[in-house]
Amino acid sequence: MKKLIYLFALLTLSFSCKEKLTSTETTEVKKEVKTTRTPQKEVTDPKETEVWEPEPKVVSFHENNVPSDAIILFDGSNLDAWVSSKDSVSAAGWTIHPDKTMTVKPGSGDIQTKQDFGSIQLHLEWSAPDTIDGEGQGRGNSGVFFQNKYEVQILDSYQNKTYSNGQATSIYKQHIPLVNATKAPDQWQTYDIIFHAPEFDNEGNKTKSGFFTVIHNGVLVQDHVEILGSTEYIGPPKNKAHDKGPIKLQDHSNPVQYRNIWVREL
Repeated sequence: MKKLIYLFALLTLSFSCKEKLTSTETTEVKKEVKTTRTPQKEVTDPKETEVWEPEPKVVSFHENNVPSDAIILFDGSNLDAWVSSKDSVSAAGWTIHPDKTMTVKPGSGDIQTKQDFGSIQLHLEWSAPDTIDGEGQGRGNSGVFFQNKYEVQILDSYQNKTYSNGQATSIYKQHIPLVNATKAPDQWQTYDIIFHAPEFDNEGNKTKSGFFTVIHNGVLVQDHVEILGSTEYIGPPKNKAHDKGPIKLQDHSNPVQYRNIWVREL
């Protein structure tokens, strides 16, 4: 009798395992069938991939090809958008000329915008001094600073050798330009700069690096390069937390000329 009971239990267990296996196999088959029998719908109508809303805002152009949504910082009429960097209050002391240009007044100090900016597109035109004087960093030296911390170098780099990460369009002491697109000193230079500002958390830690893209006289010279921190003359970059800040133009004791400066906030 015991042998008979043992044999019956063995047969029952075998049947149960076989049933479970069959059930599992059936589930896997169902999964496979479900996966293979629902192919993605083929798109045959071009309208299915057309997006009509929202429509981009229309931008027109004013004198000197200034976009209608730009903030004009200097058009040759006045320096109302600027103040002295010495105290951020006093009037900018640079010289405006009848031809709607302005010149650095050596010794008067840097000037900066009254308005603070974050990420922007900046357009400016500059020219080295009419009289070629000095060499290296002493020739046609100025600079444009973003948020008062990050400098794109302005320098007469036409047949004028200096350290490569300090020539025209360098991200000063950080990134060498891809090429030297500087024109002769008797010609005007154009900078178009895309600046993406770095970001910081509430504890002052940098959570996202900033980036520069620079086009010099129509030539790409800085291709979305990372800003490592403030552009220091001596020592490594620093990453002290900050918010928006002004655009600054540097008085480096050279009478560099400027015209047609505008900015678009990004």
